[in-house]
Amino acid sequence: MTTTVPAIGTRTAEGSALQAVLLDMDGTLVDTEGFWWDVECEVFAGLGHTLDDSWRHVVVGGPMTRSAGFLIEATGADITLAELTVLLNQGFEDRIDRALPLMPGAARLLGELAAHEIPTALVSASHRRIIDRVLGIVGAQYFALTVAGDEVARTKPHPDPYLFAAAGLGADPARCAVVEDTATGVAAAEAAGCHVVAVPSVAPISPAARRTVVRSLEEVDLAFLRGLLN
Repeated sequence: MTTTVPAIGTRTAEGSALQAVLLDMDGTLVDTEGFWWDVECEVFAGLGHTLDDSWRHVVVGGPMTRSAGFLIEATGADITLAELTVLLNQGFEDRIDRALPLMPGAARLLGELAAHEIPTALVSASHRRIIDRVLGIVGAQYFALTVAGDEVARTKPHPDPYLFAAAGLGADPARCAVVEDTATGVAAAEAAGCHVVAVPSVAPISPAARRTVVRSLEEVDLAFLRGLLN
């Protein structure tokens, strides 16, 4: 776990029940969910296997161990999980080096949270090497804390990453707003007791108690997030 911006993470959001905002990365802030699937297809094509498009909904949003393990088992490919992880991470890094599009509304939201000094964390199932590469482009200054999938004992859909992020920011999980794009991430945030904004990227997500579904980050601003807790 890496604290990328000192001090501000200990402050609370003045004048609101909202204490912190916790943001997913792939498919939420950066338009990269498709990158992962493209890389998986390319790697397995090189191993002589074609991935079924229906598997995309199985692997999206989960930790590398789960998605890569599923694809090895589903295809019967002759490769170890460790070997496949290296290939997938490298292929993803090559793609983001060429282009890293932000999701619509992401830059505005990050800027607004920073301007109002809202404690903000990036919480991702991606590995640290990937997160740091993305932060170098998006801007590490927007986050008081970042949590990577390979730095917690149990990553999403378990609550551990969000519980760690809330604790690191000195916030009560029940007073945190989480923004996620997949059912896996939503499950993790809800298990941690957070309020969730779902912005579905690949598969639909239904509204539920303590869960608000929107079409785009362009619908989300600080007033909207504060309103979740009122």
